[in-house]
Amino acid sequence: MKRFVTLILISGVGILLGNAQLTIEDYCSPALASPKSIKAITPLPDGESFASISQDGTAIEKFSYKTGKKTGEIFNIKDVKGDLKISDFEGFRVSDNGKKILLWNNSEKIYRYSIRAEYYVYDTFRSTLSRVSDKGLQRGATMSHDGRCVAYMRDNNIYISNLDYKTDIAITEDGEEGRILNGIPDWSYEEEFDLQTMMRWSSDDNVLAYVKFDESSVPAYKYDLYRGFCDSDPLGDLYPATYSYKYMLPGYSNSRVSVHAYNLDTRATKKLDIPLAEDDYVPSIEFGADGSRLMVMVLNREQNNLKLYNANPASTVANLVLTEQSDTWISPDSYQMVKYSGDSFVFASERSGTKHLYIYDYNGTLKKALTTGDFNVTAYYGKDAKGTHYLQTTSLGPTHRSIMSVDSKGTTKILSGNTGSSSAAFSANRDYYVMTYSSSTVPPQYTIHNSAGAKLAELEMNYEYAKKFASAPKMEFMQIKNDEGQEMNAYMIKPIGFDPNKKYPLLMYQYNGPESQQVIDRWSMEGIYYLASLGYVVACVDGRGTGNRTNEWTKCVYARLGDLETKDQIAAVRYLSTLPYIDEARLGCFGWSYGGYMTLMEMGAKSSPLKAGVAMAAVSDWRFYDGIYTERFMKTPSTNPSGYFNSSALNHTADVNGRLLILSGTDDDNVHVYNSYKYASKLSSEGKVCDMMIYAGYEHSLRMCDARVQLFRKIADFLDSNLMK
Repeated sequence: MKRFVTLILISGVGILLGNAQLTIEDYCSPALASPKSIKAITPLPDGESFASISQDGTAIEKFSYKTGKKTGEIFNIKDVKGDLKISDFEGFRVSDNGKKILLWNNSEKIYRYSIRAEYYVYDTFRSTLSRVSDKGLQRGATMSHDGRCVAYMRDNNIYISNLDYKTDIAITEDGEEGRILNGIPDWSYEEEFDLQTMMRWSSDDNVLAYVKFDESSVPAYKYDLYRGFCDSDPLGDLYPATYSYKYMLPGYSNSRVSVHAYNLDTRATKKLDIPLAEDDYVPSIEFGADGSRLMVMVLNREQNNLKLYNANPASTVANLVLTEQSDTWISPDSYQMVKYSGDSFVFASERSGTKHLYIYDYNGTLKKALTTGDFNVTAYYGKDAKGTHYLQTTSLGPTHRSIMSVDSKGTTKILSGNTGSSSAAFSANRDYYVMTYSSSTVPPQYTIHNSAGAKLAELEMNYEYAKKFASAPKMEFMQIKNDEGQEMNAYMIKPIGFDPNKKYPLLMYQYNGPESQQVIDRWSMEGIYYLASLGYVVACVDGRGTGNRTNEWTKCVYARLGDLETKDQIAAVRYLSTLPYIDEARLGCFGWSYGGYMTLMEMGAKSSPLKAGVAMAAVSDWRFYDGIYTERFMKTPSTNPSGYFNSSALNHTADVNGRLLILSGTDDDNVHVYNSYKYASKLSSEGKVCDMMIYAGYEHSLRMCDARVQLFRKIADFLDSNLMK
């Protein structure tokens, strides 16, 4: 870090804080802006220890919950015996009995989050490695509880590798590219239901349940692969290749799914008798605690009716356990929070108006409401042997996250602090947890606590990192009323050396997608802080549609995306422009993904006060986006034509008078670059101009080659020309 003795501002490069310079790289490069973390915290079966990847990435270290001290290693690359060695690994999972470790490396990205990789199993007793398969890269590898078998998918078929007998057998044969997927979710399921694999082992490891996807009727989406200079051979492709994958747009066919169970003893596969309509979804399959029942969720296409079935893999009979219904949509955050235990399971529901937990038996009888009150449960961590449950809530307000316990008598206790955001990674027996805490002024801190909340040890406090950013711009929380008089949570980031007697340009930063939340008291260090350091007042407002308040607040945007959200953002801009230190002639906005869509809608709003807007990876029309996501909030185009018309940014270009910067990656398989091309074409047809920067070969998040540094360099240049002058 260079040292200087004067205070100066370098436009577009960095700002000198005290005598230490923070550059655009410090703010925007993930490698420099990210605090230290504890890599891959994994509770070990003994309940007294956890494992994580060493800082140099060569070992898996073992730590004591009681002391926080390293007590050994459960894997080290240099200690592997036998002929098979590896030079690196990217991640790991430990078997339930602790005897085997699944490792992987040499991964190849498929799309979004999924990968193919080389998988290995490490025997902790013999210190030897075994390949899961030597016949090609594997996908979605899932280890049995005892670590003796690994199920995976290759060429769209499921294989089971038995490490003891050194067999590698296909249990499906109908897999076909673009038609049948076995055990692995399609693109839409991966993106919208947060799934990497749909294979599950029974508790006795004798049955492998899986979901089959028939995507024959799903239209293929194609786009050209342009090689940019981030590639190792940037000029290697004179004729761009074409990428094709199944991507369901609103109103089009989705994958037809079915649930199957393979018995390892009989080598027989049975299709379970789950009542499924042709366009139903199966967002979850999990074995109950005793392993004899497979709990299968079925969600209708409109995503307002969820059924939970208790299925017997042997008889194939499925019994309905419960039904959840909504007038709008059922939140994935609710049904992804379910946990199954011995004689009951915990299920999250928004039926009371906020998200709470309920305990059912396996016959579907409601035993009791685990939580009640004017707050939302945001995570469920499970229960201990005494029947005490542990969860994360907004009980201290929607901008905070606290860890809470609920004992068998229903008594609640907040285990974390009164401000900021806390999350927990519990031990196997729930006697301890590693807490991650941060606030808008405190970078992430990792500490160990017992189940009563008492701190036992500190793991990583990020003190040096905190010093580095001590003089960076700070987040200030506030509330702003919309035109209906409703309070909206907001924050503001003021420039360093802020002078209330000066006039500053205002930059609104937003996301505002349904159930999202940006205004949270937690640490973030990203490009908007860099923009604030250049002299902008940055503000963010969570308007109607955002999450963790009430159903009424969140779901009022149903079937009319972009309408109320835009009104609330414009109301916030108008209010903020009246503050004495805001220049009402220099107002702008910036957003990414849904936030980019909001930029287009706000710039196109009638009598918009905004002079400039930046839209990164923006949806320009909901007919062009992922069907599961869009239909959840908008229904289908045929059932809600006026909603789709009014929500399209393409139909709100007549009133665009400010300057627009549109940015997009050509390899974005989530929000396709076509959205940007179509919007720019509409402006052109109307005689309007916009600025545009296209990132060749980059995906949705721009994580490659420090592209975010270049992104914010471009944004700063654009804003400097249109708001700063």
